[in-house]
Amino acid sequence: MGGEKKSVDLSDLNNPLVPAAAALSAEDRAGLVNALKDKLQGLADHADLLESLPPNVRTRVEFLRGIQSQHDEMEAKFFEERTALEDKYQKLYEPLYTKRYEIVNGVVEVDGAAKEPTSEKAAEGEDSDAKGVPDFWLTALKTNEILTEEIQERDEAVLKYLKDIKWSRIADPKGFKLEFFFDTNPFFKNSVLTKIYHMVDEDDPILEKAIGTEIEWYPGKNVTQKVLKRKPKKGSKNTKPITKIEECESFFNFFSPPEVPEDEEELDEDAADELQGQMEHDYDIGSTIRDKIIPHAVSWFTGEAVQAEDFEDMEDGDEDDDDDEDDDDDDEDEDEDEDEDEDDEELSKPKNKGAAKGGAQGEQPTECKQQ
Repeated sequence: MGGEKKSVDLSDLNNPLVPAAAALSAEDRAGLVNALKDKLQGLADHADLLESLPPNVRTRVEFLRGIQSQHDEMEAKFFEERTALEDKYQKLYEPLYTKRYEIVNGVVEVDGAAKEPTSEKAAEGEDSDAKGVPDFWLTALKTNEILTEEIQERDEAVLKYLKDIKWSRIADPKGFKLEFFFDTNPFFKNSVLTKIYHMVDEDDPILEKAIGTEIEWYPGKNVTQKVLKRKPKKGSKNTKPITKIEECESFFNFFSPPEVPEDEEELDEDAADELQGQMEHDYDIGSTIRDKIIPHAVSWFTGEAVQAEDFEDMEDGDEDDDDDEDDDDDDEDEDEDEDEDEDDEELSKPKNKGAAKGGAQGEQPTECKQQ
């Protein structure tokens, strides 16, 4: 919310939920007052618009505003009922997710599953001890085109220990939580990594902020950093290697989301645009895991989900091609009409003996050359 912005309005990034009036700090109260002033100014602007309309038109617009209010009330009920319906089916899905977890992690065996080696490697005893479905979540995540861009080679060894991913809705503040359950591993102490998204408006949705778990990496196992060592310069008193730590790309940076500064005025327009892009990308990853990976993990593991998305893209592409063909046909019809008009004009013109042969041609567009 905040007061007037000197550089750029970040209300779509940082629009915190207003706490109870009794708990408002001085800064919160100032922000609330400024927001109310802005709201009143907006209402005044709308009033000026209505006053500028002719009386008959103004009456019609007032009637339309009543219709709009009815629509907004219905829409509010729709969102309320949709949330209740989603919660209902989320509970119905839970037993299925539990069965999936048990099979993937070898807690239970499927009836009819072969107990004898079924592959050359298994026959040689190389993977005879494998339980469940190895690398299930790693494979499912990597199959998605958005998530595979986030997963680096060094991340794969860690994600092999991922046992399950769950999501749940949170009510206060509104938003949702992702939970990543890991088996005991040599990389970090945490058994569960969480990512929480706080939404200003869950139905819109407008992201307020994201919070991730602080990962307790074991020494030398942090895949989000790389250690660079170099020898000291000749003649230097310090004979120990110089160590430098650099941040590097990793899926696990997902748990260290971008932060919106408390003072929005610290950001200039370029920094605000960059921050907004980072937050949108972060939300895109989280919503993809929530909406695609968790409910359809088996289809992502097998690759069927990719085929389904490709088929949808093909259908969309066909529609676009049809539109393009229609446009091309229209253009061709227009060209033919223009040619006929030009032919008619030529026939109607008297011949000029002094006319130069091969009249001036229009300039050809300069060919773009790739450097």
